[in-house]
Amino acid sequence: MKKKSPTPAPGYTYLTNHTHVLVALDLDPGLRLRDLAATIGITERAVQRIVAELEEAGVLERERHGRRNRYRINRRGHLRHPLEEHCTLGGLLAWVHGQTKKA
Repeated sequence: MKKKSPTPAPGYTYLTNHTHVLVALDLDPGLRLRDLAATIGITERAVQRIVAELEEAGVLERERHGRRNRYRINRRGHLRHPLEEHCTLGGLLAWVHGQTKKA
């Protein structure tokens, strides 16, 4: 029997596409935007906009490696909404990945 690839449930998700970009880049900092879009399930143009916004906010830093980019996440950055501004990006990523290390 063929294993079915995971697909998101219809409707909404609990995390934003910005969070999905960060989670995916945390797992693979060398992902191409095309692959990132396919992984998340949004358009490449949407990924470009999100990456630009995260770079502008100081959350992501892009490093050029030959013809490819690698992304580094500012794990000490804080979440933006007042309800969770006491939390760091590193803490969020550790929680999503199921890690117990301190962010």
